[in-house]
Amino acid sequence: MAALRVFSVASTSTSSSSLHCYPSVFTKFQSSPIWSISFSVTPLLCSRRAKRMAHSIARATLGLTHPNQIEAHKISFAAKEIDLVEWKGDILAVGATEKDLARDENSKFQNPILQKLDSKLAGLLSEASSEEDFSGKSGQSTVLRLPGLGSKRIALVGLGSSVSSTAAYRSLGEAVAAAAKSAQASNIAVALASTDGLSAESKLSSASAIVTGAALGIFEDNRFKSESKKPTLKSLDILGLGTGPEIEKKLKYAEDVCAGVIFCRELVNAPANVLTPAVLAEEAKKIASTYSDVLSANILDVEQCKELKMGSYLAVGEASANPPHFIHLCYKPTGGEIKKKLALVGKGLTFDSGGYNIKTGPGCLIELMKFDMGGSAAVLGAAKALGQIKPAGVEVHFIVAACENMISGTGMRPGDVVTASNGKTIEVNNTDAEGRLTLADALVYACNQGVEKIVDLATLTGACIVALGPSIAGVFTPSDDLAKEVAAASEVSGEKLWRMPLEESYWDTMTSGVADMVNTGGRQGGAIVAALFLKQFVDEKVQWMHIDLAGPVWNDKKKNATGFGVSTLVEWVLKNSTN
Repeated sequence: MAALRVFSVASTSTSSSSLHCYPSVFTKFQSSPIWSISFSVTPLLCSRRAKRMAHSIARATLGLTHPNQIEAHKISFAAKEIDLVEWKGDILAVGATEKDLARDENSKFQNPILQKLDSKLAGLLSEASSEEDFSGKSGQSTVLRLPGLGSKRIALVGLGSSVSSTAAYRSLGEAVAAAAKSAQASNIAVALASTDGLSAESKLSSASAIVTGAALGIFEDNRFKSESKKPTLKSLDILGLGTGPEIEKKLKYAEDVCAGVIFCRELVNAPANVLTPAVLAEEAKKIASTYSDVLSANILDVEQCKELKMGSYLAVGEASANPPHFIHLCYKPTGGEIKKKLALVGKGLTFDSGGYNIKTGPGCLIELMKFDMGGSAAVLGAAKALGQIKPAGVEVHFIVAACENMISGTGMRPGDVVTASNGKTIEVNNTDAEGRLTLADALVYACNQGVEKIVDLATLTGACIVALGPSIAGVFTPSDDLAKEVAAASEVSGEKLWRMPLEESYWDTMTSGVADMVNTGGRQGGAIVAALFLKQFVDEKVQWMHIDLAGPVWNDKKKNATGFGVSTLVEWVLKNSTN
């Protein structure tokens, strides 16, 4: 991803179920050295490569840093129909809208559920909530320790003026997780003050969103800290939203997706001296091995990529001591007719220095360029989730051209001309527009798998952050049908996407005097031009979408990865599996 400098828009590259909150990503390295991964994935083919591989081995253990082995933490989720005043545990959390907090002339709750709780507490709930100035506004929460109930504490969480979105219920779950951490709670129950107007389907989706918010909210990535507290939460009950097979299935689905999101977060959080291209490839192989009934892995080394004429991708990784690894996972259901063939392509720059156009100056974000593989992490997170969910009727290819963009005497230079695997030539006028060069060959490869639809995800441009801010991903596609499909999936997932124009006239800025195109245009419309570049490497018969997630891949406040993209991708694949 290109440096984003001050005063300018830099457009060049940038029932019950059990949840394992901490998948042991990279824990294999506690028992075996990292260098064995590089050796096994990329065999020594000649003395020159042997020397380079030895350097790669050293780089993989740079700083003597290894992730701590953290035991998987389990949370049990259950949907129950229990009277709130009878439930026993550490925290009873009630999500309430501003309307639910309405009072009568005696300052008592009018809402039946809050009224019942207040009556059991001899009026202490209404009194304490007034003193805390709790009015049900979105983002408000208060935890009260009041005697008289089976629960040790009552948490009131504001849902705003009205509730209709997945995001609101996820926020409720996140607030509950925060309360659990603060109180070191083991058992929590969550209920809504009012379920009026909620259809049976809405109850299912709201329960799923609450569980998702709680599971992701309780997660902390402590693998690289010398000391850390273990989470205490063991169970979370959803009260009053129904019971039975349907809601149990929904909770299990939320568990599977959360596992993929957490895996994605851990990949992005991992520093570049730990997560090299070889290690990323090994993690992909581990997913395929875990779900070998539906997933297979094919990892291409440099020589195999050369045979496929991937000159654009290989040029980016040429300067690094850690050689490129091209990752291809394939999901096939165990039986039944395959109706759709899809591809998910993720940008996999495990570190981006900018190359000879090195990232410099305020706002260049070079210290965060470990997240330049956020697209690939989302793709692999989706693979993990889908391996557990096992949708029928759909074949999915997960493709990542993993490498590092570094600087050395062998590296790609400004002015070089590289040739992609579809024969198109590219004049490299900026080595920091590297992500699109790797995606070019990845997209050609994806088309060659015979897929009907492709979604690529990339932390591609700083320009997209300027356009849409830190929370919204930009979507580019010439297909209205595909745009509608992914938009519908994002509505369910709660992830924010915004469709951007593919203005063909902007392609004029990509003219080269010596090659078919340059890899960067002018400063204006940088995210659009980057998408137009990718379009040159997609078969016209294939429906294609590019998602620029440079903004929402990272949470600056929490200084952590978000896992953005996984939920939407999984939902989109499932929608295709049923059509």
